[in-house]
Amino acid sequence: MQIILLAVIFAFAGCTDSYIDDIVAVDPGPDNAAPEILINFPIEGALIRVVEDVTSIDINFEVRDDIEVDVVTISLNGNQLESFNDFLDYRRVVKTYTYPSLGNGEHILSITATDKSGKSTVETVRFEKVEPYRPVYEGEVFYLPFDGDYTELVNIRNANVSGSPGFVNGISGRAYSGASNAYLTFPTAGLLGQEFSAVFWYKVNASPDRAGLLVIGPPDPNNPNNPNNRSKGFRFFREAAGPNQRFKLNVGNGGSDNWFDGGDAADLNPADGEWAHLAFTISGSQVTVYINGEIVSQGGFPGIDWTGCDVLSIGSGAPRFTEWGHLSDQSYFDELRLFNKALSQNEIRTIIDAEKP
Repeated sequence: MQIILLAVIFAFAGCTDSYIDDIVAVDPGPDNAAPEILINFPIEGALIRVVEDVTSIDINFEVRDDIEVDVVTISLNGNQLESFNDFLDYRRVVKTYTYPSLGNGEHILSITATDKSGKSTVETVRFEKVEPYRPVYEGEVFYLPFDGDYTELVNIRNANVSGSPGFVNGISGRAYSGASNAYLTFPTAGLLGQEFSAVFWYKVNASPDRAGLLVIGPPDPNNPNNPNNRSKGFRFFREAAGPNQRFKLNVGNGGSDNWFDGGDAADLNPADGEWAHLAFTISGSQVTVYINGEIVSQGGFPGIDWTGCDVLSIGSGAPRFTEWGHLSDQSYFDELRLFNKALSQNEIRTIIDAEKP
């Protein structure tokens, strides 16, 4: 036993003396470069849209240095918000700082980083907290101006974008430009009631020769891959009528569907190349379709059924109304507003007069 114990002691001593080196400091070399800063959010020109006048914002950034970061400071509009000098990784610093009280207006964010040798870098971005949109008209529950993004402004919701639509100059600012296999969808929460109206500006492109414009419809359990359940919700679409495009509205009352087709009165000629104002209203007793403020179709109606109607489609019949080929519209849309009331003709004309160039 004593012989074995001595062997272990000698073996341990041998390992200590021959194989385990002391930790030796390595010279990191000269500190040649100033810190590099990347501001991930907000970015230059960002528009912060929320329903509140004052909101919080998460400022996210990254700092890198060739040797060691000493201190990082955050300033907003010339006022220092925070300073950091304790980092887990002294060569790469990733931080998110939450500023709790961002108000409306333009803002300048500056990040300053200084390394151990005293070299400093400053990065600055300018962004804006946009004043919340206030509905302009009584009963307005949805407003999509298409001004370079697909943000709905009453509720601050972003569209689910399918395909690759784009933007063109519109009636006011920018407008939606449809494309093949492109459309937008939104959830319908907060939009549906016993009365409903939609108004928007539209410049028709006759190719393709039929398309969906606005659809809020239910699933079709009998034909899930090519749906055409018209018993609930509505479908607003266009079809070729000789050289013209004819606009039609189909509305479901729960047990069946009702058609509002104005014939020649509901036609637009794509060759005119003009913006037109389209609108329709649904009440518990009547449906009316308008073009440029004029009634083109109207009739009695027992009331809409919204059961299962959880998706609003813009610029296509998809995904809930595809069996008849009313797919993506390559036309232009602008200033889309939805209402929880049946607008009168005078109210529609007031909107037209306020928005037309």
